[in-house]
Amino acid sequence: MARYSVGDRVSQATYGTGTVTAVNEYHTTINFDEHGVRTFATAMARLEASDSPAPPKPAKRTRKAAVRVATT
Repeated sequence: MARYSVGDRVSQATYGTGTVTAVNEYHTTINFDEHGVRTFATAMARLEASDSPAPPKPAKRTRKAAVRVATT
């Protein structure tokens, strides 16, 4: 059984390629490129290593500061 670590790119038959976001002896959590976050039982997960790059992350939005009007 192959062990993967956080940040590894993997491929799964149903969901395609994704990035491992958390792993322990019981659960493996993967953020799939097209299907979002999924959690698998580590012992039962059928994963293959993938060499495809992760898609680019969208730019983070910044919050505009509220404008305070001084009252006299």
